[in-house]
Amino acid sequence: MAVLTTAMAGGAVLAAGTAHAEPTPTLASVKEQVDKLNEEAEQSVEQYNGFQDKQQKLQGEANKIQEKVARGQDAMNELRTRLGAVAADQYRNNGIDPSVQLMLDSDPAAYLERAAVQNQVTDGQAALLRQAQDEQRKLDQDRAEATATLAQLDSVGAELVAKKQEIQTKLSQAQAVLNKLGAEDRVKVNAQQAADKAKAEAQQAAAADRASRSSARQDLNTPAPPASGRAATIIAFAQAQLGKPYGWSKSGPDSFDCSGLTSQAYKAAGVRISRMSQDQWNDGPRISRDALQPGDLVFFYNDIHHVGIYIGDGKMIHAPRTGKNVEVLPISAMPYMGAVRP
Repeated sequence: MAVLTTAMAGGAVLAAGTAHAEPTPTLASVKEQVDKLNEEAEQSVEQYNGFQDKQQKLQGEANKIQEKVARGQDAMNELRTRLGAVAADQYRNNGIDPSVQLMLDSDPAAYLERAAVQNQVTDGQAALLRQAQDEQRKLDQDRAEATATLAQLDSVGAELVAKKQEIQTKLSQAQAVLNKLGAEDRVKVNAQQAADKAKAEAQQAAAADRASRSSARQDLNTPAPPASGRAATIIAFAQAQLGKPYGWSKSGPDSFDCSGLTSQAYKAAGVRISRMSQDQWNDGPRISRDALQPGDLVFFYNDIHHVGIYIGDGKMIHAPRTGKNVEVLPISAMPYMGAVRP
């Protein structure tokens, strides 16, 4: 009886352990979770790009202001030397021992200012004094501006670090979800990734073939007008990147994120656009969906965190997300928000 009771108790424990075991997630549920995490990561990537762009601009501003401060300090030092000579002359003319006066008043400019009030300086000396006062005022303003800009730079740097950590956390969470898959499903995921890469590479080869045939035809015909030429350059650049991996905050040459691809494609055509997708949204006039032309920028999601390059026939080239490659995709595959023609 005791043995039976023990066996039953053991069975109860086993049943309880089995009941609490975490079930292996389905491929569909994992895909849903991973897609959500990757989308959140891409939102953070575009915010990171914005902070990075702001940091670069602020650094440039800070460098210019600091150079301005250095020039101002040099000019002020030269004026102080001249003021010292003038002050010494005033001391002598007024019969005051310069060493005694300098002990009482170490600022020659302050001494001259009082002397000017007492009509004890010449017009030339008064002009030098005004110049010194103006130079000091500008120097103080520049120093204050440099301090404020450097403080902004520190703040943006901290935001960059935090955003980078946020991105890495999202990507780690996505990988952790994938790791929960059973062996059979992991094989399916790897096979799908290989198929996606092969598809992107085939798209690149086909694009290169079409470009070659188009170039041969253009040699025999009238050259394309400038607008078409610009769009062709943008698209040719994007097509050359097909099959390359997505890399967050990357602008090539080996990997790209979505706005890194679009900004570099436009740069290849001699057009500078912003680095961040939300800023690119403001880089040109809005274009209705039925008026889309090859080379236009197409945007997705409510917060405009994804962008691609329209290539015609309802399709675009874009850098999707971590784990995928630059590819051709119908613009209907994602929540479409609008288009811009920079």
